[in-house]
This record gives sequence, structure tokens and C-alpha cells, in this order.
Amino acid sequence: MRFRSLFFAPLVAFATLTSCSTDDAPEGATAGELNLYSSRHYDTDIALYENFTEATGIKINLIEAGADELIERIKSEGEASPADLLITVDAGRLWRAEQAGIFQPIDSPILNERLPENMRHPEGLWVGLSKRARVIVYNAEAGLPEPLSDYADLADPAHRGKVCIRSSSNIYNISLMAAMMSRMGEAAAEEWAAGVVANFARTPQSNDTGQIRAVASGECQIGVANTYYLARLAASDDPADQAVSSAVEIVFPGQEGNGTHVNISGAGLVSTSPNPENAIKFLEYLTSEPAQLLFANGNNEYPAVPGIAGTSAVVGLGEFKEDTLNASELGINQAMAIMVFDRAGWK
Repeated sequence: MRFRSLFFAPLVAFATLTSCSTDDAPEGATAGELNLYSSRHYDTDIALYENFTEATGIKINLIEAGADELIERIKSEGEASPADLLITVDAGRLWRAEQAGIFQPIDSPILNERLPENMRHPEGLWVGLSKRARVIVYNAEAGLPEPLSDYADLADPAHRGKVCIRSSSNIYNISLMAAMMSRMGEAAAEEWAAGVVANFARTPQSNDTGQIRAVASGECQIGVANTYYLARLAASDDPADQAVSSAVEIVFPGQEGNGTHVNISGAGLVSTSPNPENAIKFLEYLTSEPAQLLFANGNNEYPAVPGIAGTSAVVGLGEFKEDTLNASELGINQAMAIMVFDRAGWK
């Protein structure tokens, strides 16, 4: 698997993924095209696009870039934008697109039936297509620190100088804070954040893989990471990655409460879409079982459709109860979450 950078991917011209034309479309297929703007960069996604075209005759034109760059591009293109769908990772980024006014409601009984309520925007502006969980990591040799069964425990004074975590500007942490604010209220969430800051083993730095490596090396005893980072290390052929994976254990927080915080990869229908029917057809395709497995496994995520079991290395991390908070809450609370982090001194 080749993982291309989300931040430095070139903003390329439309690239036709297949040579299938309307004349070559399968009998009964819907002709036309679909203009897809995506911040996902996985080879399995390309296979999905090709399979969709083969099944429908709809040609996919792709632009890949970072989410914020794509949002700005759609805004600048205005009414003339050729974009039909925006696919991105994290509900917080979907919310940014929503706030930019670039989405329209998706009308699909199929999506409403397949996807649970928490995987759909309340007004239909986007849908979730895959999930990842934000879990607690601890050093296996040192053993499970007590107490450590929930996110709230990260702020316990028993863990002074033990916690490694990313900066407050990281979208994954912003979304986690947004979820906590929805569950416990702003004041309690700020108190929690201040407690975590007091327990820092080092100044927030690096990415989720960096937190896992720091826990494995003993620099910290406790870290926080998305499940797909752990799955990548577990599935790696690199002995160094395998050593890191073996040196850590995980806790799925909140199993006695609301469940573990989950975030999504998702897609929204662009308000100026020239091909809305094809766009919705593509979203319906992405929620079919074969497509769900390819889409989720491309980044070691979990399928968004209930009843479909993932098959990537992430499954080896174990089963867990997930928080069913609607993903839209992660965006609604985003701005306030940043302010709470700032007040708590979380850099």
C-alpha cells in the first residue's frame, strides 16, 4: 500500500480513471460522468472507482488534494465548479465544508436505510463511509496504569508525567474534545483538558504514530491514537514497526459508559453538482458490502454500514462498543473545543 501525503499531494488536473465511454457502457448502465474531489489517497479507492465505472458506465474524473485545499477550490470555483462530490476524512473537516456552504442535501432512501443515524448529517448534507476509533495506548512492559478505562482517566493525577498526545490544533483531538463537550458539557471538558495538560510527559508533538512510538520506547507510559495507525504498524513488514506494535497494548475507552469515540471518512454532495444523480448513485455504491470492505480496508478503518465486518489488521485490535453520538456534533462544537484547549494551556 502506498500512502500519499494528505497535505502535499499535488492539485492535479482532472484525471480520467478509466477509458470507459458512454458507448462502451454495460447494457442498462447509466451514462455520464462524475467529478470527484477527494482528500483520500489510497490504491484501493482507485479500484473502487474502476469497479463503479465498469458496473455503471459512469466515468469518474478525480482531483486529489488536502481537504482544506479542496474546500477552498470549490468555493473559488463558485457556480461554475465541476465538483459533484467531496470526500474527506474527519467530521470536523466535513463541518468546515458545510460551513463554507458548499453542500446540498442528499436524497437517498438507500443511504438512509443502510447507514445508522449517527453516520448521517441531520439535514442530509453528508454521509459517513468508514470509521476509526480514538483509543488509549499504554506500554506493555510497564503494564496497565490504573485507573485507565476512560478518556476521563487521562486527567487523573496518578498519571503525572506519563501522557503523550498530539497538539490541540490536530483535527482528531479537536473532534475528541468536541465529543467530550457534547457528553459532559464545556466546563467539565475544560477541567479535563487542564488535567491532561498537567499529566504531559512532553510538549505535544508529532503525529499519532509518533505517540505510539514514544509509548513503545518508554518515553511515555500512555498515549492516544486512532486505530488505523496501530493497524498499520501491526500489518507492517518492517521489523521495527512490528517491534513497536508488540510493545504497546490498547484500551477502548468508555466501555462502561457511552463507548469509544469514533470519527469518520465521509462525503458530501456539492451544491452546484452538475451530475447529482450520478453522485448519489456512487454514494449508494460505496455503502454496498464489497465497496465498504475496500473503502474501509484501504486505510485500516471500520465499515460505516452495520453488520459488515472489516477484514484489515484493525480487526485484530479487538471488538468494542462505540459512542453513537452523531458525527455532526464534532463539527458543531469545533470552534468552542479550540477555545477550551487554549484556556486549558494545551498547546
